[in-house]
Amino acid sequence: MGRRSGGDDAAERGTVVTPSAEFPALSPEELAALGRIGERWRSPARPGQELPVDPTLGRSRRGPAPSRFGRLAPIEMFTVEEPDELCATEPAHAPRTRLGRGLGRLRRAVIGPPLSSAAVLYERMRKLVALPILSSDLLSSVAYGPEAMLTVLVLGGSGALGLSLPLAVLLVVLMIAVGASYRQTIPAYPHGAGSYIVAGDNLGRTPGLAAAAGLMLDYVLTVSVSVAAGVHAVTSALPGLRPVTVPLGVLVIAVLLAGNLRGVRTAGNIFVLPTYAFVVAVLAVLVVGYLRAAGRGFAPVPPPQVPAAEGLGLLLILRAFASGAVSMTGIEAVSNAVPAFRPTEWRNARTTLGWMVGMLVVVFAGLIVLIHLNGLVPRPGETILSQLGRLTFPSGPWYGLLQAATALILLLAANTAFNDFPRLLFFMARDGHAPRRFLHMGDRLAFSNGLVALATVAALIFVAFGGRTESLIPLYAVGVFLAFTLSQAGMVVHWRRRRGAGWRYRLILNATGATLSALVLLTAAVAKFAEGAWVVVVAVPLLVFVFDRIHRHYATLHRALALHPPPAGAGAAQRPPPAEGQELPQQVRHLVIVPVARLNLASLRALAYAASLGQPTLAVHIAPEDEEADRFREEWRAWGDHVRLEIIVSPYRAVTGPLAHYLDALHASRPELTLTVIVPEVVLRRRWHRPLHSRVDQRLRTALRALPGVVVTSVPVHLSE
Repeated sequence: MGRRSGGDDAAERGTVVTPSAEFPALSPEELAALGRIGERWRSPARPGQELPVDPTLGRSRRGPAPSRFGRLAPIEMFTVEEPDELCATEPAHAPRTRLGRGLGRLRRAVIGPPLSSAAVLYERMRKLVALPILSSDLLSSVAYGPEAMLTVLVLGGSGALGLSLPLAVLLVVLMIAVGASYRQTIPAYPHGAGSYIVAGDNLGRTPGLAAAAGLMLDYVLTVSVSVAAGVHAVTSALPGLRPVTVPLGVLVIAVLLAGNLRGVRTAGNIFVLPTYAFVVAVLAVLVVGYLRAAGRGFAPVPPPQVPAAEGLGLLLILRAFASGAVSMTGIEAVSNAVPAFRPTEWRNARTTLGWMVGMLVVVFAGLIVLIHLNGLVPRPGETILSQLGRLTFPSGPWYGLLQAATALILLLAANTAFNDFPRLLFFMARDGHAPRRFLHMGDRLAFSNGLVALATVAALIFVAFGGRTESLIPLYAVGVFLAFTLSQAGMVVHWRRRRGAGWRYRLILNATGATLSALVLLTAAVAKFAEGAWVVVVAVPLLVFVFDRIHRHYATLHRALALHPPPAGAGAAQRPPPAEGQELPQQVRHLVIVPVARLNLASLRALAYAASLGQPTLAVHIAPEDEEADRFREEWRAWGDHVRLEIIVSPYRAVTGPLAHYLDALHASRPELTLTVIVPEVVLRRRWHRPLHSRVDQRLRTALRALPGVVVTSVPVHLSE
């Protein structure tokens, strides 16, 4: 990734996320090399030779329908865009089988019809839609964050619950500091200010990958924890559903996946109402609760006596602080998704983040104080927000509405991870640290591969932990605060390098956020190490190692495929390059090889195709014994011996191995030769026919593709039934 030196450099790395990102342009050096190669490139076709088919497909007239897709895609599926360019008006051809067509209709019903690439500009989010999509994780965390803090404090006895107020003050300071820091990060990195990019540009590749690993773990756990908390809210109101906790959670993850596969705008329309409903419901609880507290002079109700299970020490307090800090997970979501906003992207993103942080502080602080005033303590079987709802609304439908809104936002809070996780993988894949399949946009202009990967891993973790929120929380804070710390530390370096107007103020603000985030990170890693945080501590360096190995592979691939100018001079022309290094038509030297098992229509068609190429041709037959070799030689002479035949006797009856070794030996003797292996292939129309055939041709192609300087092609023979 390398180091960068400011927002301008970051802007160069940033890009509007479009389907074209999957096809990066050539570098200036490669373009120059391409031009030099083209100067020496000579086509084997004669100048002015016409093609035997009209490549325009008769643009101005209706032509015959293609035979394979005649029932499905008439020729009008192409329209003229440029003089030498056609545009497909249909997204894909329909499957030929009844089952395939049925699955296609089901897929379209669940995901929706495909969207054109041009629609990516309209799949952006306005602020009122972006707020519920990106804040659902942040706001929903107040449904379990305060309870997570109180659950640790109550281990020190009822008296320790009084520490919830000073701890809440520290957490509010942390929320404001980190939120303000990310508000600065957004305009500095207007093309996407994820911790991965910020840390990588300013601290180096390894810190950037560490931040990415922490974010990935955070997003996966966001889905698992949010769904677990949502299911817990449902089972608190409906205890009869507790036996089906795990299947219910997996079903919710599947529904979230389907909703996000429909695209950003559709997902936003789905998740707007639950988020706003939760905010209204919690604000109603706060208003009614404080009015009742005012009626008794804000005198706190003493909590029930709970015996101390642990001594009240610094370690217990730090654990409680780290547990309460999960209330701010998701605060980085807006900075990761800046390109998803409508123009002006960074301005709308910063405004949305300001709204989110303000709402978080009001709701979190209001709930902590109200819980303290009512003397509530965590208890098994019912969330503390549910207890507060029952106390605030003892009658009427309001408690049910609160629980329904809480359950919905907790279940849908995972949508923040579904929005940001694929984008993180996109940026990592663009830099070569993740598989390039994550650059691909699906039918609905969503990163389908990233969405499926997130849902799969999150579902596995949810099932492995039995859907228990308390078991997942200890894993939660380490990854996200590692990303917070590295991102804010990166911004400190960023401001020191740029030194623009007001850089000292900005540096101090980001340094404060980095320091507080590092404090939470160390506290969570140490205090919760034995409770499960060790999994994240071990997973982060392992993921960094995997990302580095992926990058090495792509770097090797780029070096192998990068364009280099051909060597100049007569001496270079006299030394033919190896088959894998041929870039000019005049450098290619052919030897066509046809494996022949028996002389039938498929073999004769392959031999005819090979001979039509006008290149030296060799037929190879693998015989299990000498008698069969003599018999085949006689048949070959009866055919006319039109092609040179070489017979290999394989007394152990192997076919693929001897042929592959023979071709390897041929290539070693003449490395400059390109061995074109033409394999006859019988194409079966029905799948149930496949077990009736040995499929030697497929095994042969698989083995030969591994050999350098070997080109494998097939001559198919289609069965009519």
